[in-house]
Amino acid sequence: MARRTKEDAEDTRQQLLQAAVRVFAEKGVSRSSLQDIAEAAGTTRGAIYWHFKNKADLFNALMDDAILPMEQAMQRIGHDPSQDPLTELEQALLQTLRDIATNESTRAIFEIATLKVEYVAELRGVQVRHIQAYADGTREIGRSLQEAAVRRGVVLPMPFEMAAQGLHALMVGLIHSWMLAPKVFDLVQVSQAAIRAHLLGLGFRP
Repeated sequence: MARRTKEDAEDTRQQLLQAAVRVFAEKGVSRSSLQDIAEAAGTTRGAIYWHFKNKADLFNALMDDAILPMEQAMQRIGHDPSQDPLTELEQALLQTLRDIATNESTRAIFEIATLKVEYVAELRGVQVRHIQAYADGTREIGRSLQEAAVRRGVVLPMPFEMAAQGLHALMVGLIHSWMLAPKVFDLVQVSQAAIRAHLLGLGFRP
């Protein structure tokens, strides 16, 4: 019975997350209410508060589900001496972009996060989460670049932290531009060329 109850609770949580994506996509995050989400999920606000503290907490849970695979892939970079950290970095970044371009659920969440979030009072928690994700992402990219530079004997033309910020900004800009007009360019193809150009500028040869 306890196992069934736990499974039911997880089913409800997933229903709420899926409903939140639909509501946020239609209304924007700041204009959506928890009541809107509860109705879209066919449940009550009480069910939402059972799983999430507030709307920001619910939105951050959506983002966590979407970016967790990338974060895990980034954290694994450089720990296997038989693997090239630069290749691992490029693959991790491109896999994220590939998921955005081909996975409808991931794309919807990133579209909301990119185009439909306002950092108004009730969503300060979302801003904090985005800042943390930026810090985590640039830290892991910087660690990968530093490890690659050491292994390849490359002297970077700038601090690795700065190089990581530039690569991260490149990724964010490409995703934002593609979200505005997905048919204008191929996200993965253009991103791969841009990433390799950035790495080449840092002194990394193919």
